[in-house]
Amino acid sequence: MADLLQFDNAFYELAALLIVAIIVGAIATLLRQPLIISFIAVGIIAGPAWLSIIEDQEAFELLATMGIALLLFVVGLKLDIGLIRQSGPVALYTGVGQVLFTSIIGFGITILLGISTLHALYVAVALTFSSTIIIVKLLSDKREIDSLHGRIAIGLLIVQDIMVVLVMIGLTAFGAGDGEGDSLLRETGLVLLYGTLFVAGIVVITRYAIQPVFRIFARSQELLVLAAIGWALILAATGDMLGLSKEVGAFIAGVSLASTPFREAIGTRLVSLRDFLLLFFFLSLGADLDLSQLGAQIVPALALSAFVLIGNPIIVMTITGLMGYRKRTGFLSGLTVAQISEFSLILAAMGLAVGHIDDETLGLITLVGLVTIGTSTYLILYSHQIYERIGKYLSIFERERDIEKDLGDDDSFRPDVIVYGLGRYGGNLFQQLHDRGHTVLGVDFDPEVVEMWKKLGMHTAYGDAEDPEFPGSLPPGSKWIISTMRDEHVSRSLIHGLEHHGYPCNIGVTAAIDSVADRLRDENVDLVLMPYPDAAKEAADIIDQMIESGVQPGDRVSGPGEK
Repeated sequence: MADLLQFDNAFYELAALLIVAIIVGAIATLLRQPLIISFIAVGIIAGPAWLSIIEDQEAFELLATMGIALLLFVVGLKLDIGLIRQSGPVALYTGVGQVLFTSIIGFGITILLGISTLHALYVAVALTFSSTIIIVKLLSDKREIDSLHGRIAIGLLIVQDIMVVLVMIGLTAFGAGDGEGDSLLRETGLVLLYGTLFVAGIVVITRYAIQPVFRIFARSQELLVLAAIGWALILAATGDMLGLSKEVGAFIAGVSLASTPFREAIGTRLVSLRDFLLLFFFLSLGADLDLSQLGAQIVPALALSAFVLIGNPIIVMTITGLMGYRKRTGFLSGLTVAQISEFSLILAAMGLAVGHIDDETLGLITLVGLVTIGTSTYLILYSHQIYERIGKYLSIFERERDIEKDLGDDDSFRPDVIVYGLGRYGGNLFQQLHDRGHTVLGVDFDPEVVEMWKKLGMHTAYGDAEDPEFPGSLPPGSKWIISTMRDEHVSRSLIHGLEHHGYPCNIGVTAAIDSVADRLRDENVDLVLMPYPDAAKEAADIIDQMIESGVQPGDRVSGPGEK
């Protein structure tokens, strides 16, 4: 079979690899697994251990190098320090604290497993970083990017991204020289000097030339993308020639464009190309794994994976708890770092290239990546269900100070109506009830939305309808609690939470379709709102009246909601 799949043409090899990648990727998608895992598996399948498809190593290594460069370029391009400020000190403290404690504890565990000091250091650092690509994708799919725990996770990941680049610079510096003391010190000093001059030059170019030059390129979207890729690869090559590494050069290229108005257009168009080229990095990583040596790495890999899957969330919950956040927020934020990242694999590959680690250590880190990425995906997908089962055991991570309560109103406010969800429909309902003279409290899981309404003089509070503990903190005496979120699971969670806390009030929920509305009525709710069908019916009534009354072209007719 392997002989039949060996080609003398790199193009044929590429076609065969893509066929295997598509098949394995489809299986991974059905299992709700990230494609990173499937790509490494394709590398193992297509490598010398099985099908031996890959023969032209140089061509695929070039594509892999370009993929890593574009990955760092996009990270730099999307580096938004403002997101850390939005999350507040919790993102900085949690990010730095998690990296620090994970690396220290991970180093100790690795040493106990009998791994040499330098190799243990690489493994410990690899355990600290989490996958921005995977976490953002999962949180986006669950519509939790704007939730409090989502914002904390994103801010934490940005801190990690900054630190991983600093680690890469340090790795490049200490990887220079021939290992002799004087030579190592001299080469390290030169790398730092060249790096300082390089960054200073890019700062000058960014300030005076980048924006006007790229404004010319932006007249054509195709030229803009081509110029961005060219800029990324030029600085990557320059960084490599100066001893800083291609990755650091590409990252600086991204940062230089991050303040321009073109960054979103460039980033959006480069994501697919980045993902395609990264395929070849993970393929080569899988192909280079020596399966005969992996058997001895299974026990260490499982031990380190257990630490990442359990220890990292505990570290995050401890830090967020000490800062006054609720146990649920800490738990949901902590689960997002229960895996290692593509950067961990890239750092390991860099360590192998400079001779700091061997193939066995690279294989160990890759195994930890496969286990933690695969497992944490399900942990994040089913995080709310998991919390419902174990949340009562996590009170140790809470403190008396409740910073989340500080996001809301004072305790003396007693609303007639509480509206959960302040999106387009919920916000309009919130405003309408207020304008009609009712005292209303608006609740949302997006701190920015809560703050926006508060600035408009409205009473708001931060809260998540899926948090079973939150109804216990609601002000007493409300006649109605209305959920404007059209997710059936969210509505059921709110209903059960109110019942659990014995909150006496009328309950209204929202549904988009009749079947969901019928199921929610069986929960003994007092009102089911259906925004889309109700609005469509109102619009049809108006059009029907217009037809019946013979409205002529040019006549002004009031639409729904107009006065």
